[in-house]
Parts: sequence; structure tokens; C-alpha cells
Amino acid sequence: MSVEVITIILVLITFAIYTGIGWWSRVKDTSNFYVAGQGVPTVANGAAIAADWMSAASFISMAGLVAFLGYDGTIYLMGWTGGYVLLALLLAPYLRKFGKFTVPDFIGDRFYSNGARAVAAVATIFISLTYISGQMRGVGIVFSRYLQVDIVIGVLIGMAIVGFFALLGGMKGVTWTQAIQYFVIIIAFLIPAFAISFQLTGNPIPQLALTSSDIVERLGEIQIDLGMTEYMAPFTDLSLLNVFMITLALMAGTAGLPHVIVRFYTVKSVRAARWSAVWAIIFIGLLYLTAPAVGAFAKYNLIDTIADKPLEEVQNIDWVNKWEATGLLQLDDINGDGTVNFTGGEDNEVVIDGDIIVLSTPEVAKLSPFIIALVAAGGLAAALSTASGLLITMTSAVSHDIYYRIFNKKASESQRLLVGRMTLLAALAVAAYVGINPPGFAGEVVALAFGLGAASLFPVILLGIFDKRMNKEGAVAGIITGLSFTLIMIGAILSPSIFGTEQPILNSFFGINAQGVGVVGMVLNFIVSFIVSRITPEPPQEIQELIENVRAPELDE
Repeated sequence: MSVEVITIILVLITFAIYTGIGWWSRVKDTSNFYVAGQGVPTVANGAAIAADWMSAASFISMAGLVAFLGYDGTIYLMGWTGGYVLLALLLAPYLRKFGKFTVPDFIGDRFYSNGARAVAAVATIFISLTYISGQMRGVGIVFSRYLQVDIVIGVLIGMAIVGFFALLGGMKGVTWTQAIQYFVIIIAFLIPAFAISFQLTGNPIPQLALTSSDIVERLGEIQIDLGMTEYMAPFTDLSLLNVFMITLALMAGTAGLPHVIVRFYTVKSVRAARWSAVWAIIFIGLLYLTAPAVGAFAKYNLIDTIADKPLEEVQNIDWVNKWEATGLLQLDDINGDGTVNFTGGEDNEVVIDGDIIVLSTPEVAKLSPFIIALVAAGGLAAALSTASGLLITMTSAVSHDIYYRIFNKKASESQRLLVGRMTLLAALAVAAYVGINPPGFAGEVVALAFGLGAASLFPVILLGIFDKRMNKEGAVAGIITGLSFTLIMIGAILSPSIFGTEQPILNSFFGINAQGVGVVGMVLNFIVSFIVSRITPEPPQEIQELIENVRAPELDE
């Protein structure tokens, strides 16, 4: 049985499970639609958080980034993991204690202002749309390779599946689907990692194999021989400044991501929120501690398979042939010598998209067709789980925070659900468009979303909890400043892919690239928020007392 047939069978089985859960968990009230009735068990919520967190960027792109950037690629591991700890320890319990449905809900009530609520909702939509375009690109890549369909068709199939269980089950359906998807993701990532680790080093534990064998040393020597940079040499692809700025943007952006924060509202208590965070970091750690090993193994196998080999021989390899058909792998015999030159210079004849490293690794290592199909199913689960969470977040921002809390406070449950589902359909259409026309590969696009989160929501959430003098004027001015600056900078630096210009309008912001410029927006947000709040009236006394109460520990929880 071919890889494609096994993949179709596995994907159909997993999709049947996801849609079945959506039907089983269909909801009839807004509490279940927005926050799953706040009755999700802690372990299930931890698995759902992990699946929400481990998007296509984590599953598909992260190991590829480590494979191609070497030491510099670990910024994604440090930034995303550090940011999650920051969120879990510093913000999540307080946000859950505040007891609102969404992040804009928290900001609107904390800053006693519908203006702040609306600005936060707009920021949420920008962040979520940027993030979801990366997920949809991942879906399109998997479908185009393993189901042999056009990327556009693949994106539309994925959106139809996500839309089905999100429309019926809302956050309740999304939560239970994500809990199942986590186990699909982690099994699909770990099994090939164990197999390749044993194949290359004789040790089946990837982490131990990476640190105790000479595989990294051999990879570094091979790369130098081929004219590439040394694998573990720091700051070869990114400057020290950009390594620092991107890592900080990923950390702060993590703590400002609305689709992750909202997961802490789906449990019964503050104590349950803390335990959800503990379970999630354990679940996430399993993949994040394995990704560096997968990246190194994948790069070693890839070079060993195609570098300096006859072009005709390489083009006859089945996986090379099929990835070439997708356009994500290109071989070009520039010097006409009939040999594949895989180098780091201008004579390089191999162009490989970083997003296909994890997906192609089982084929490169000649693992069984079932494992290859399992990785494809895992990639789809990772992309769809995060996409569903983002859709619910965008829907909540429009239907709950803008429609219900600002324009129609007398709306009935049925009216709010109807608006929510109509909004979700509109969000699906927009998500499909940006997924078909993404401004970059999955990891890059997701990094931009983190920069927007760091520049807009993170400062006001942090100050909203720990600075009782922060008022609505400061919060609104800070969000607008941080978000506007970062959007303009990203648009200017990435203008060729976003606006179609021949050259970037701006090469960088004083040496800081698009993925790291959110930190500058964050600093501006903090400065503007602080100054404006100190020259305008202080918050009402009841708001200041509310903040004191939220920060106070409760021994019975």
C-alpha cells in the first residue's frame, strides 16, 4: 500500500474523530461556546493548551529552523518556552481570578472603558489573523504533498473540517478536539524521532543521542567541508541584536497571545488554572526537548542523501520527485556538471523550504510508510488545533466584546450565538484567504504574530494586574502606539511579500528585523501607557480595590 493511500486513511480516521467530537459537544449557550462552560478537567485542559500552543510552526517549522539556522534557530525554543513560563506563572492565575470570557473582556472591565475593549478586540483580530495564515500554510503543504491536491484545495478542506466542529461545539468542541489532537501530534513527532535517533547513533532516546554521540560534531564538519557555516557556531545567520530581540519578542508575545490566555478561563478555579499550566508545560516539553535533535538528525540525513550525488540519481529518489512536484524542493544543475552541489555559497544547487524538513525526514530516513503517514496526520492536527482556537478567539472578539458588550447589551442567548456563528463563518473565509496567500513560511509568519502580541496586549495585561494606577487613557494610548508602530514596521520591512514592492521599503529598524521589531513596539507601549496614565485622572476607587483583590492569594483555592 502506498504512502499516499495510508495517509488518506489515517487522515480520514482522525478527521472522523474530530467531527464526531464536534457533533457530541454541540452547544446551545454562550458560556459553552466561549469558555466551554468553565468545566474542563485540568489534564484535558493542559493537553488542549499544549495542542493550541504547538501549532504548525512548532510541529512543522521549528525543527526545520533549527536544522537550517543551527545555534541561532534555538531562539524559537528559548522564546516560546520562556514565554509560556512567563504566562503561566505571572499572568494566567490572575486573569482566571478576574473571571471574564476573553482578553478584551478583561481589558474592557479592568480599564472601565468600551474604547479600551474595542481597541483590544481589534488587536486580537490582527494577531489571530497573522497567526492563522501560518497554520493554513501548514495545512496546504501537508495536503499538497501527501494527498496530491493543490494547496488551495488543501486549505479549503482543512477550513471545512475546522469550521464544522467549531461552529457546532464552540470552545467546548474545540477543547475536546484539541485534547485528542495533542496525542496525535506528540505520537507523530516522537515515533520517527526515536527511530531516526536509533538509526543514526544506536541510541533510541533523541535527547541522549544528541548530547552523548558525535552526530553534531560530524554535522558541523560536513557543513564546513561543503562551504556552509559551522552548525553550532552562534550568530552566523542572525546578529546578536536580532537573537536578543526576537527571543524577547517571542517571550513577551507568548504572554500576550489571546487564544492561549483564553484557555485558562475554561477551568473551574484559579487552582485548576495553575494545574492546567503545569500539565501543559509537561506536554509541551516532550516535543520542545526533542525538536533540536530532530533538526540535527534531519540536516545530517538530508546532506548525506543528496550532497555531491549524481543529479539523475537524486531526481529518481521517490520523495525528491514528489517534493519537487510541490515546488518546495528545487534542484538546479547551475554548473552543468551533473552533480548536486549542496553548499552555502552562490554555487548552491539545492533550494529547500524549511517547512518540509520534519515532513520529509521519515522519507529521507527510509522509515515505514505508516510512520510517514503518521507524521502527515500529526502536522495536520497541529495546524488545525491552533487554527480552531484562533477562530474561536476572533469570533469572541467580534460577537462578545464588540457586538454584545458595546452595541447590544440586551441581546438574547440565541442572538449572541447566531452572531458568534456568523462571525466564525466570516473569520473562516478570511483565514482561508490569508492561508492561500501567506506573507512567508509558517515559522516566520507566526513569529510576526508574537511580535504584535508583545507590542499590543502584553504591556496592558501586565500593567492592568500589577499597576493599579494604570487607567483607561494610558491603556488605549499604549495599545494604539505599540500596535500601529509594529504593523507599520512589519509592512515596511516585508513590503515585497505583503505589498508586492520590488525592494523592501525599509531593510530593518536600526538593524532589527521584522520578527524582532515588536520589542520596540512593546517598549513604546510601556512608555506611552505610563506617561499618559500619570497625567490623566487615576482609576475609580472600586477598580483599584478590585486590582488589590485580584492580586491577593486565597487560601481556599
